[in-house]
Amino acid sequence: MKISKSLDPSAKGSKDRAKLRVWLNGRFVSYNDARVPILTHSLQYGSGIFEGLRAYEAKRGTAVFRLRDHVKRFMNTAKIDSMQLPFSDKIISKAIMDCVRMNRLRSCYIRPFGFYDIDQIGISAYGKKVSVFIAAIPFGAYFGAGKERGIRCKVSSWHRINSEILPVEAKNSGNYINSIIANYEAKSAGFDEAIFISGEGYVAEGSGENLFIVRNNRVITPDDSADILLGITRDSVIRIAESMGLEVEERAVHREEMDSADEVFFTGTAAEITPIVNIDGIKVGNGKPGAITKMLAQKYEEVVAGGNPEFESWLAYV
Repeated sequence: MKISKSLDPSAKGSKDRAKLRVWLNGRFVSYNDARVPILTHSLQYGSGIFEGLRAYEAKRGTAVFRLRDHVKRFMNTAKIDSMQLPFSDKIISKAIMDCVRMNRLRSCYIRPFGFYDIDQIGISAYGKKVSVFIAAIPFGAYFGAGKERGIRCKVSSWHRINSEILPVEAKNSGNYINSIIANYEAKSAGFDEAIFISGEGYVAEGSGENLFIVRNNRVITPDDSADILLGITRDSVIRIAESMGLEVEERAVHREEMDSADEVFFTGTAAEITPIVNIDGIKVGNGKPGAITKMLAQKYEEVVAGGNPEFESWLAYV
């Protein structure tokens, strides 16, 4: 599997981006020509919706990982937010594939985004115009070298939002203010990432990742009672782990279980499988990526590269 070695994949320069073409409302335009008014509603109020997918260089060519599931969640988010998308799931799926193909990317990160394309003051977007863009960009390891050596996390002083406040199963822009301030708090304290605790006091997730712990050879992950986003990579790892004969538990996880865990790791489209080796200054296990984490990461890379027939249906070849 060949992936860019950029240490900061989310911060590619404008010169690189200018070469790309993006899909906007049914047609391809250059990255620099895809513009919206400065007073766009979704910029002011966080009313956009989005998805994040990866395409990998697999054995039979470039393949988008779990395309159908990501597009389904994109459409569901629009439904939850009462946003009337002007395009069907089939059109969105085709546009994603075309975007990767047109930009001749062997591996990349893909960002579909739906937004209220109106420039007005006032929060009401009822019945207003909705636009959709899709961008595909070169993308490496989200945590850089941390993907291999492990990262250090801080338990945030901010709690994870819950469904009484905002729809946690929707991937909308506004939800991620919660993540942004938690991540900033962790970074400013010298850590790589934040870990949220739910309003009920249980472990939830990272600022943009699901979390797993390993105890006594059992793979454990918070269930939806912690108001987590039920991630597609999370589901992939659960199913891969079960196919390897590992015992998997989805349940409430107490904060102190992370301190006594043998291993802890994040999962996510961007993060893939990233070991956590230190939480709040306390070593996880022996302070190095654990054996089960490394085994799952190896198997995951095999799956996305088209090397496992059992999960071949997860790949949509460009």
